[in-house]
Amino acid sequence: MMLEPRAILSPCTGICTLGDDGLCLGCLRTGTEIAVWSSLGDAARLHVMDVVLPARAAQREAS
Repeated sequence: MMLEPRAILSPCTGICTLGDDGLCLGCLRTGTEIAVWSSLGDAARLHVMDVVLPARAAQREAS
């Protein structure tokens, strides 16, 4: 039995407003990350979602 590949979804929450730090208030991506999201491969999307965004969320909470 072969499993179907799973699509990497967008972290977008629909807020879509960049803060003073250049990060989206909803998903914590930069404007560039948002713009290129659809052209990124699965590995790059997973890296952003599993590594980059959690680190940014932790940094934002610590501020």
